[in-house]
Amino acid sequence: MTRRGLVLFGLMSVIWGIPYLFIRVAVAEIAPSVLVLGRTAIAAAILLPLALVRVDLRPILARWRWVVAFTVVEIAVPWVMLGAAEQHISSSLAALLIAGVPLVGATLALVSGGADRFGRSGAAGLLVGFLGVAAIVGGDLGSADIVAFLEIAIVVVGYAVGPAILARRLGGLSSLGIMAVSLALCAVAYVPIAALQWPSAMPSLDVLGAVAILAIVCTAAAFLVFAALIDEIGPVRATVITYVNPGVAAVLGVVVLHEAFTLSMAIGFGLVILGSILATRRPGATVAEQPRAAESAA
Repeated sequence: MTRRGLVLFGLMSVIWGIPYLFIRVAVAEIAPSVLVLGRTAIAAAILLPLALVRVDLRPILARWRWVVAFTVVEIAVPWVMLGAAEQHISSSLAALLIAGVPLVGATLALVSGGADRFGRSGAAGLLVGFLGVAAIVGGDLGSADIVAFLEIAIVVVGYAVGPAILARRLGGLSSLGIMAVSLALCAVAYVPIAALQWPSAMPSLDVLGAVAILAIVCTAAAFLVFAALIDEIGPVRATVITYVNPGVAAVLGVVVLHEAFTLSMAIGFGLVILGSILATRRPGATVAEQPRAAESAA
């Protein structure tokens, strides 16, 4: 990997590792719907003008039904569910659980018949991965809200289904255009919802800063940096960051927010990563090719 590739990889590992921390900060004072509105509106204001200049949006708008479906399952529902969950569980725990997205993606592919020669290693990977999820959840089950776990489950499923729509129904279209339009649609949809839950007092500077970072850094800039990373090292190797981000999020939660990090969480995270690698590995694939199916998590 080139020096530029390493720099971009490091940036993405941090950029997509910090959202959980800032979501936790933001939802302490504002409703998750208000956070989603702020995040999507600011990011759309940055990306949509770029898309209008660089991309012909007409082919994207022609498939508006699938763009709406992608927006719902990848952004509108998961982001509000994640914010709601982090009102009751730590950012570290949320990030570690979302590391199971490749497992759900592999399961959906198997159930739908889309898995290519899903062999013993894939089945073993699913078993190991879900044992890891059980270890993560079990270590915190006594003190956490079960509703929060269900909300995280919705997030994980959405993050697994969204890329399938992107690949199968929106393939060949500009990803910049799709993301810009999706963010704009989500922002418009959340205006009336957020208005009903608008804070009665001005949020603190910490919360306003968290919303700005989530929108500018973790959404708009993240997309542009990730596109540059793919151009530099290719889509397969770029998806390895999906195994790094939850670890970054867990460390930040412990260091910045002083969240608890138990032995069961550490063991469970290791099992989830191992299971994800096995479950998304194509039979006969090399180590460098293993993250290919994990693109759903990215």
